[in-house]
Amino acid sequence: MDLTPRRKSGINLPAGMSESSLRLNTGSGSLIPLIRTLSSQSPRSMSPRTISNLSASPSSKSTGVCSDRFIPCRSSSRLHTFGLLDKASPVKEGGGANNEAYTRLLRCELFGSDFGFCSPAGGSKGSPVSSPNRNMLRFKTDSSGQGSPYSGSILGQDNGFGSETVTPPKPPRKVPKAPHKVLDAPSLQDDFYLNLVDWSSQNVLAVGLGSCVYLWTATTSKVTKLCDLGPNDGVCSVQWTREGSYISVGTSLGKVQVWDGTQCKKVRTMGGHQTRTGVLAWSSRILSSGSRDRNILQHDLRVPSDYISKLVGHKSEVCGLKWSHDDRELASGGNDNQLLVWNQHSAQPLLKLTEHTAAVKAIAWSPHQSSLLVSGGGTADRCIRFWNTANGNQLNHVDTGSQVCNLAWSKNVNELVSTHGYSQNQIMVWKYPTLSKVATLTGHTMRVLYLAMSPDGQTIVTGAGDETLRFWNVFPSVKSPAAVRDSGLWSLGRTQIR
Repeated sequence: MDLTPRRKSGINLPAGMSESSLRLNTGSGSLIPLIRTLSSQSPRSMSPRTISNLSASPSSKSTGVCSDRFIPCRSSSRLHTFGLLDKASPVKEGGGANNEAYTRLLRCELFGSDFGFCSPAGGSKGSPVSSPNRNMLRFKTDSSGQGSPYSGSILGQDNGFGSETVTPPKPPRKVPKAPHKVLDAPSLQDDFYLNLVDWSSQNVLAVGLGSCVYLWTATTSKVTKLCDLGPNDGVCSVQWTREGSYISVGTSLGKVQVWDGTQCKKVRTMGGHQTRTGVLAWSSRILSSGSRDRNILQHDLRVPSDYISKLVGHKSEVCGLKWSHDDRELASGGNDNQLLVWNQHSAQPLLKLTEHTAAVKAIAWSPHQSSLLVSGGGTADRCIRFWNTANGNQLNHVDTGSQVCNLAWSKNVNELVSTHGYSQNQIMVWKYPTLSKVATLTGHTMRVLYLAMSPDGQTIVTGAGDETLRFWNVFPSVKSPAAVRDSGLWSLGRTQIR
């Protein structure tokens, strides 16, 4: 019999278990059998010494390395912000239901029940649970914090576009759909190649009706008869100087007359054209005239001769003329479908733009950007085209669906207005450079052949073969670009211009 006294252990071991089995293994052993054994004992059967002995590992004293593993809490790790769920595993033949159940069980064990992976397949019957995002490890916006400044949307929720912020579209500017004033204009000709309406910087509207020119003062609605060319001649074009004190009149006989608009006196008559003068354009010092004889004449009132130079380039009637705002370039359009650009001194055009497939009457220079020219084609073309005259490149174009009769830029905002003929007779306001439609206005029953803009840049007047002049508020003022007033300078009504 061995009478050697044994050390009394402080651990109450169950029957059949030796103390040596409690030794902690720092190698590849596992703590799980020990934890399960101890968890089966009552806490009351464990003395403080037992707990202290378990808290210190023999290997930790010798090596200084902790053998415990860190097991994270998955409910606080926010793994749902990563699209960890990829598409489901391919279903083997004959085992669709089992694979689906196994996939749900595996995801439940891996991610826990906090993320909704343990619920039965939702949505469609028989479809496996899938993530709303199919991309592996793609970071999504965390929607846990409603007031977080880093949330992907204003409401702090995932809006389906990841972390990109979506700016709500700006509501379009409201433009009154009806004209605020209508004037009867008897004998206003329905001729695409004429230019019979112009609005001066002193707020006086000039209109050519038959053989007469009438002046309508916007502030007082007073109508004044400027001139009568007689039974053998007719008015084909009118154009105010930039100062608004003198007005030029092109006639059917090819003459160009200059009148003092304040005193209603003729200043001068200049010849040179063989047939009707359908278009006029003033620069600061030079008056340009275009005719059916295909020529452009440059007139200078300071010299006694009828004209100082002749520009030859068009093969058909010249129906569009506009000087740039800096007086450096002159754009001309003709019935030969050409758009030509001239400078002050050259006898030959600098640019020949031939992309239009119909007559080019509508021409306008941008007041906001140098060398930006816009032109419009006739019935067979129907396009508005934008040009950089510095290099001759076409910047953009849009098919309007109708004959383009006139174009005018707004000086208050970067927008332009176009008037149209066949087949819709509409007026359209465009935003540049997006070319989005701001408004489409209708009311004329025939082609809208004439267009002019008020001195403040807010109101336009349009004329058509239906013998009416209609006033529209289409552009905002410079100080308040957000809205356009619905009531104009004049009372709503219909009166005659003569």
